[in-house]
Amino acid sequence: KGYSCRMAYLKVIPNFYSIVLFPFQLLSRCCLHNGIVPSVLCGLPGSLPVTTVVSGGGDRTIVSEIFSVLSICSSSLNKDAHTVEPSNTKCKLANPSALICHSCTILTIIAQCLKSTGRNSAIFMLTTSPKKQLARLSVLARHVSYDDKTKASFQLQSASAMLALASILSLESGTSVESSISEIAMPLIPRTSTLSDHLKFSPGNENQQDHGNFNGKLPYWLRVKDGSVGLLDSKLKWGGPLAVQQLCASGIPLLLIGLLSNGFLNAYQENECQNDKGGLSPIGVVCTISSLCRCLSGGTLIFRQILIRSEHVKLISNLICDVHLKLIKFWTGPGGGNAGVRDLINAVIDLLAFPFVALQNAHGLPSATASVSSGFLLNVGSPGQRVCVEDNDTVKAIEEDMGKYIKILMEVGVPSIILQCLDHMELNDLGRPVAFLAKMVCQRPLAVQLVSKGLLDPNRMKRLFDLSAPKEVMLDALMIISDLARMDKGFYEYIKCASVLEFLKSFLSHEDPNMRAKACSALGNMCRHNAFFYSSLARYQIVSILIDRCSDPDKRTRKFACFAIGNAAYHNDVLYEELRRSIPHLANLLQKTEEDKTKANAAGALSNLVRNSDRLCEDILSEGAVQSLLKLISDYAVSALNPSRNDSTNESPLKIALFSLAKMCAHPLCRQFISSSHLFPVIGRLLQSPESSIAKYASVIINKVAEP
Repeated sequence: KGYSCRMAYLKVIPNFYSIVLFPFQLLSRCCLHNGIVPSVLCGLPGSLPVTTVVSGGGDRTIVSEIFSVLSICSSSLNKDAHTVEPSNTKCKLANPSALICHSCTILTIIAQCLKSTGRNSAIFMLTTSPKKQLARLSVLARHVSYDDKTKASFQLQSASAMLALASILSLESGTSVESSISEIAMPLIPRTSTLSDHLKFSPGNENQQDHGNFNGKLPYWLRVKDGSVGLLDSKLKWGGPLAVQQLCASGIPLLLIGLLSNGFLNAYQENECQNDKGGLSPIGVVCTISSLCRCLSGGTLIFRQILIRSEHVKLISNLICDVHLKLIKFWTGPGGGNAGVRDLINAVIDLLAFPFVALQNAHGLPSATASVSSGFLLNVGSPGQRVCVEDNDTVKAIEEDMGKYIKILMEVGVPSIILQCLDHMELNDLGRPVAFLAKMVCQRPLAVQLVSKGLLDPNRMKRLFDLSAPKEVMLDALMIISDLARMDKGFYEYIKCASVLEFLKSFLSHEDPNMRAKACSALGNMCRHNAFFYSSLARYQIVSILIDRCSDPDKRTRKFACFAIGNAAYHNDVLYEELRRSIPHLANLLQKTEEDKTKANAAGALSNLVRNSDRLCEDILSEGAVQSLLKLISDYAVSALNPSRNDSTNESPLKIALFSLAKMCAHPLCRQFISSSHLFPVIGRLLQSPESSIAKYASVIINKVAEP
């Protein structure tokens, strides 16, 4: 309240700028050094959780007074404008430019500090009143527009207003609360040509300004082009496909690439940055990358223009090189520190992962299976997720160019760079990098390079599988192991050296069904190509837990447990004795209401339990496994003999069940039981099946039974 009185007093002192500006400078520093101060300036309750959105910036708060100052300055510049807050104070300031710049700067810092603490809503500064929201955003937009008539002073004043407007609007990204702020803001964002002019504007030293207006320069943690790229990002985010198309047609993507290539890395060497050629702070760089990512949905030409050029991928990936990340980490303004490192890495990864996301979604991956797809975290909100629905031509171009893109990633060394990024991030922030690794592992050339660069280093795996790690990190790390094991037996030795079996064993009993399912899948793939891991499964006593998972309450876990048991029995009979206990579980699954794939896996596992010897034949009979197979065949025989258009015999477990019976017929004990079963005539009827493979398996069974 006392500060509000002082602000009212300062409004009528047009000449004492050193006194007027001091509170702004002091508050700016306080916001940077204490995260509580921005909330206090907005009038937010001190105990308010960061995820709770309440109205802030109301009457009698300092934020409200700052908007009043901007409104008075607008009036003093003879603009026709509505005042933001009711005020009886009328004066004409002799030189309001510095006051405008400082007012916009403190609003920028408040918004950036709120965002850095996880407060994602512009309501914290604009109140919940649509009238006040419009008035406050409008006064900032008017100060942005001054460049049309006052060229001599537009750069700093307009840039400051853009910074404030962009920073406040950035609070809307990631918000979980519905608001109309985006609808209010869109008409106020400058037109594309204005934003483009600001991005192109390049005097000798962009941060050096008229000393009479703003003490010679912006604060070191801000850059003159940050606001332009921030507003551009909002325009792309909220404007829909049409805005993306228009901005791309205006040459914005290449302009952004040029902005990144303009030597900005040198700008971070010193905080005061006397020779900033790039005009971007760390926050500005993140906004630039985000804008480029949104442009990728603009069509085939834009995709190829940005990502199918080695020099562009190298430029973008250099943003997350060790040297740059260290500079970001020690940057003392907003956009620096561990949070700044995280935001930059995530933005670059979203851009580089675009083709992977687009193709994964284009191939019709249903949401129900998303939890077992690699790198699903990157799919959420990605332009690549939308492009597969909106633009088939772009998807086709991505498919055609994927080989080139993978080659570029390898030439630039992106796999190695992403691995190094893990060392710069806190455990809780590893979600997106590990998701990107999970996507790259699905491509053999990238998988080979990743493994050669230490992807499966035991210390790295230990960190990713730490129980304190985010669940999505552990899930994608499991998927990495599973995909590598499925891809090639050549990775088995590396997986063994990664020392992950103890983790996989514990995940089989994890409370999350996704973890249990993926652990079963990984173990199954580790037994896919040969018996390399059989002795390890026995040594770590994993087989017994796998068998228990056949009765898991989660259907996907049951499915992958059957898959793993089948592969553990396929190559030899070393594990048969331990697998003996699985027979009643597998037989039971054949008779229960299960997915066809689960039944097929169970039937296949039973087949493998007699593949290498007859040691388990007596158990196969006594536990009712053969009878369960015959019953399943009988149940599916009707549709096999009279298939309709909607029936898919490829998905049916019938073929696998017939194949399994054929294998069992190799053993006299099983052959005798099958021939004496009352269900055996069903096999004869299947000789008439229109599906050739079904008729073939039925013929094999009948011929073997006929043998003496």
